[in-house]
Formats: sequence, C-alpha cells, structure tokens
Amino acid sequence: MPYLITAISYGTVSNLGDPSMSAPPRPPRALAPDLARGAMLLLIALAHAHMYLSGHPTGFRAYATDGSPLDLLVTGLQVTFVDGRAMPMFAALFGYGFVQIAGKQTGGWPHTRRLLRRRSRWLLAFGACHALLLFFGDILAAYGLAGLILTGVLRWKDRSLLIFAATWLTVHATATTLTGLRIAEFGGPSGMTAATNPITALTDRLELWATLTPFLLIELIVPFLLGVWAARHKVLTEPHHHIKALRTTAFAGITTATLGGLPLALLDAQIWTGAPATLSVPAYVLHGITGLAGGVGYAATTGLIAARTTTPGPVLTALASCGQRSMTCYLLQSAAFVTLFVPYAGNLGTTLGTAAASAIATTTWLATVLLADNLRRANRQGPAETLLRRLTYDPQSSPTKNVVKTA
Repeated sequence: MPYLITAISYGTVSNLGDPSMSAPPRPPRALAPDLARGAMLLLIALAHAHMYLSGHPTGFRAYATDGSPLDLLVTGLQVTFVDGRAMPMFAALFGYGFVQIAGKQTGGWPHTRRLLRRRSRWLLAFGACHALLLFFGDILAAYGLAGLILTGVLRWKDRSLLIFAATWLTVHATATTLTGLRIAEFGGPSGMTAATNPITALTDRLELWATLTPFLLIELIVPFLLGVWAARHKVLTEPHHHIKALRTTAFAGITTATLGGLPLALLDAQIWTGAPATLSVPAYVLHGITGLAGGVGYAATTGLIAARTTTPGPVLTALASCGQRSMTCYLLQSAAFVTLFVPYAGNLGTTLGTAAASAIATTTWLATVLLADNLRRANRQGPAETLLRRLTYDPQSSPTKNVVKTA
C-alpha cells in the first residue's frame, strides 16, 4: 500500500529494475490522439451516466423508455451520435498507442512483446478494480484482454490486418444479433441495479461486468486493428500528410453512423413503437456495426482539426491535457457518478431522468478537463497514468523499494 500511495501522490518514481525496462523519456506528443481522447471522454460520460439510473423500463441501449419528452429527445440524440460510437474510437486509439509504445522500444521484439503484455495485464487489473469498486461497464479490462491476445498483430502485414478486421465483422455482427434477440425477448438491459447497500452493489457489478466484458472484447477488435494500421501510416501523428483521407473518412464514417443509428434511436426514443423483432433486432445490429464507422470518423475529425492547428489555443490545450490523462479522467467520471447517483450515496439515480443525467455527465467531464489542465500547468501526469507507467516499466520493484522522498 505505501508503494501505491507513493506512486499516486508524487507522480514520478525512480527506475531501479532491469535497465531495458526503464521508461523511455517522453517525447513531444502529437495533438490529434490526445485531442481525440479528451473530446471522446465527453461521449463516454454521456454514454455511461444513464446506466446509473434505476427503476425504469428500458430500451435496447438501457435508456429509460418512460421519460419526459426532453428525456426521450436526449435518448434519441445519444443513441444516434454517442452510444456505440465513443468506445470504438477509444479502441482505435488504443491500437494506435500500442504501435507508438512498441516503436519506442530498443530491445528487440521479445522485449517489446513482454512489455506490451505486461502493460495489458495491468490494464486488466485496473479494469477489475474499477468494476469491483465503481462501474460494471468498465472498458479497461477489455482493452487489457485485447492487448494480451492481439500483441502479435503488430508483426502482421497491412493486408493481413485489414483482411482479419473485415472477417471479424462477421463475428461482431453475430454477437450483436444474439444480444439483440435476447433484448427483444426479455426486455432492455437495466444498467445499474437499485441496490441499497455497497456490498450487494459490488456483487451485482461483478456479475454484470463478467457478462459484458467478453462482448466488449468482440466489439473492439476491429477498431483496434484499424488503429494499428493507422499508426503505421502516422495518420494522426502526421495528419497534415493525410488531409484528403481524413476528410473522406470523417464524412463517410459519421454519415454512416448517423444513418445507421437512426432506426434504433427512433425505437429507444419511443417514436417508433411496437416494432417486431424482425425489424428491431436488425436495427440494433445496424446501430452496432455502423458505430465502428462513426468512431473512426470522429477520430479522423480530430485529425483534421490538429492538421489545421499550428498553435493550440487554451480550449484545445485543455482538451488535449484531458486526453493525455484519459485514464485518470475516465476513472474520476465513475467515482463522481457513484457519489451522485447510487442509492447508498447521493441517490439521484432513482429520481432523475436521462436529460438530467446527461447534464451531470457533461458537468463532470468539464470538471475533469479543468483538473487535467491544472495538472498540465503543474507539469504533472495523472495518478492512474503514473501508476500504470510505473508498473509497466519497472516490474522488478517491490513495495518496499524505490520510495520517493520529498525534500
């Protein structure tokens, strides 16, 4: 425990393990990936906040179907533009970052593979703790599993990457269809349960997390592979060389996701009611598949913004600071939502509707952006990033060694 507290508190540590595992110095960061992560954390917050509400019948995406007209309007907008779009983008950025980390290593492929898998195991552990303490819909564990399973794809040729991604779409569509059929038969997912004590809530979270994580893994494989491909071609780190491709990808991806999301949005917003499973399940599948295009389109949009930005202003700088500390900000979102929504804390989840939950989500995201920018001004990383970096690059350290002393 002192080791964890030290790593979180001081934001910097010595590296006394294997020198080949020492963390490389941090080079100047490209704007686009961090900007993308920072902006998409807003969509993550919006996609998650309504899952903390309880006591309502829900549709395919766990939104309450008995809300006010404003609640249903927000539901329709978020199903169209947010749900199933933010997570694929983060998965693509995760794949992009995987290649960047590998490219900084100098010890050969066995060393690189070992380091990436170690980092993935720690991501899995972080995700398990996140689910245990805060949120069943954790995505860190799925990323960790993907990293463990897919490390070898970094050595694949581009053609193999793209062929496998196209083939995996069939698996993704099949899993989404089975989920849609279950929802059509048994009703929409309920999100968080209304457990009135933390012990029961903990058990419920772990049960839901164990069910959800395998599906999230299936869903993120295609964007992860596309992120690997994009990183090889430096699409986001050198976006000014890819303006035409980024423009085309942004337009096609977002348009596809919008059109593909509309049928399900009409269902969950209660505008299209009474649809049989023969129509509603295909709408659910179409929403899920086109969300992959939307996530890539959003990423391309941030690349266009970065390509046209010579000196980032205060807004873009703050967003990029949030993206650079995305894990910390992501975990803080969950901590805020638990504090505000669950019955054994703030209890707002039993009284508020979707619109109010989304307003709280937006406010929470803005608070994390401000916090991240303050950390940037103080030249400090986020505590979660610091700890993950420490555990990844210095695995031989023990909790009793390498204690950082203050002056």
